[in-house]
Amino acid sequence: MRDSLYEKIPFRLNELEHRYGPNVHLVGNPFLLSQLATLCAKGTTQPNINRLVASLYTDLVKTVINAEFPRKLAAIQTRMIDSTPQGIYQGEVIDPEVRAVTVNIARAGTLPSQVTYDLLNTVLFPELVRQDHIIMSRMLDEAEKVVGSNIGGAKIGGDVDDALLLFPDPMGATGGSLSMAIQMYKDKVPGKPRRILCLNLIVTPEYLRRITTDHPDVVVYALRLDRGMSPPEVFGTPPGTHWDKEKGLNEKQYIVPGGGGFGEIMNNAYV
Repeated sequence: MRDSLYEKIPFRLNELEHRYGPNVHLVGNPFLLSQLATLCAKGTTQPNINRLVASLYTDLVKTVINAEFPRKLAAIQTRMIDSTPQGIYQGEVIDPEVRAVTVNIARAGTLPSQVTYDLLNTVLFPELVRQDHIIMSRMLDEAEKVVGSNIGGAKIGGDVDDALLLFPDPMGATGGSLSMAIQMYKDKVPGKPRRILCLNLIVTPEYLRRITTDHPDVVVYALRLDRGMSPPEVFGTPPGTHWDKEKGLNEKQYIVPGGGGFGEIMNNAYV
């Protein structure tokens, strides 16, 4: 007899109220926000930096899998099958026959993408999971202001047709690099993804405007929104209420309050 209890498992994302549109999800999780605050704190150094990044992405990827990945009904024999014919779990599971591609945008995205890749291999058939790599860098002017992005190289392992395409990149600052990476997949990589998902630890209003404008089909999951450079009247209003006034970047395009350049602190390389 099949128990209908697990035929359709509900998952309700706990997210913060905002006005950025239905494709933006600001995950409201006190434990993860506490860990993220520790990660960004001035006194936090290696090896705790990378340990925290890995831990945060493990939970963020699980959240995205629960919310976005398709499921299927399964009948799986348990160890009790040798004792009774009722030793069968019947219910929903993540559909393992789904393609997924995670994109490492070096260098801050290297560890998050590896965590994503390893975790996906535990729930999907490994032969359907792939990790791609893109080398990108910011282009700065004489005042050290970001004026664009440059792709220095890429290793793309195949098409993305009907795949869930994930971009786990910790800091969503201007959105320029990630927008360019997404556009590269749309223009140059064969196939149409089933879904394009950005997984960020911290995002700014500027980043969300760039991504939602350039790629209205992309879905963003972020743990925290930073808008610390906004005028006083913005604070205390739901995010996106005064989107045109909200600001999270300083004059050098770093996030405030932020946590510094993650590419630098994660690799202990400040050039």
